[in-house]
Amino acid sequence: MQVYTKTGDDGTTGLLYGGRVDKHDLRTSAYGTVDETCSALGLARAELEGDLHDEVLRIQRELFVVGAQLATLVEHWERLQVGVSCVDAAMVDALDGRIDACVERHPLPQHFVVPGGTRAAAALDLARTVCRRAEREVVAMQRAGLLPDDAPLRYLNRCADLLYVLAREAEGTHLPSREDLAGG
Repeated sequence: MQVYTKTGDDGTTGLLYGGRVDKHDLRTSAYGTVDETCSALGLARAELEGDLHDEVLRIQRELFVVGAQLATLVEHWERLQVGVSCVDAAMVDALDGRIDACVERHPLPQHFVVPGGTRAAAALDLARTVCRRAEREVVAMQRAGLLPDDAPLRYLNRCADLLYVLAREAEGTHLPSREDLAGG
């Protein structure tokens, strides 16, 4: 199997289950940014161990589901499978419980957090900001009528929240003090 197909040399890309769109299409921007989020999470996961490592891997796998749905024309959605290539309400709702459990383990700071308390937390914060960009791009898709189901959008919104709380947990006791934040 070759990595290159040369079919994209004309500035288009193939979609899951058929169809081609421009590489600058709203759809390719959205699922490309989801892929970028997944890669940023790989950097974070390389710095983590145990439960946090496993949670980040779980999110990465879920982002493949989001990306698959975004990379499929609506007329082919009947071929998608929930949890494999299609996001459903249960996937979104499960994030709420995971966020709550994380906050219970590690209460959130009551001040603005400057990213960089640890390498892992910094990578998680980077992934969070990329995820927020993906969310904005999915909103653009939805507003353009390319995404009639809001589950991928809702998933990305909650995912960014989860990444924030995971970053705080990854910092653990290494959270900067108010004095550190004030520069003194």
